[in-house]
Amino acid sequence: MSRETDKEQLLDEVSAFTRKLRAFFDARVGESGLTLARARALFALSRRGPLTQTELAEEMEIETPTLVRVLDGMEKQNLIERRSDENDRRAKRIHMTEEGEKTSGTVQAVAKALRSEITADISSEDLAKALDVMRRLSTNLQNLAAGRVQS
Repeated sequence: MSRETDKEQLLDEVSAFTRKLRAFFDARVGESGLTLARARALFALSRRGPLTQTELAEEMEIETPTLVRVLDGMEKQNLIERRSDENDRRAKRIHMTEEGEKTSGTVQAVAKALRSEITADISSEDLAKALDVMRRLSTNLQNLAAGRVQS
């Protein structure tokens, strides 16, 4: 197999894996009445604490209008509350409710179990190699976006 074919096949596999992982995770969290987007919002709020809508949209790498629809659904499920920001009354800060905290714990457990299942037959050494390659690919992509990668 040629080097160019290897590169193409690697990126095709990464892309296919990402699609499958998202679909599978979406199905798993769907059993708890969530969507992938709502689960991602809970992850971000759990990791970073209350965020403004703008901060959460940036964290999730989605547009603010898209986030508003996600938050509307989460609010109906009693997972989050929008509160005025103490420092800027125009901004809304997103807080998890008690139900949101509980659901976040469930989603994190689902994610942990899924990671274990997916990597069950892969050695620590192979995981370390794969992680190194993925980090390098990510760095190259960031550099490319910033105009710093040379062909």
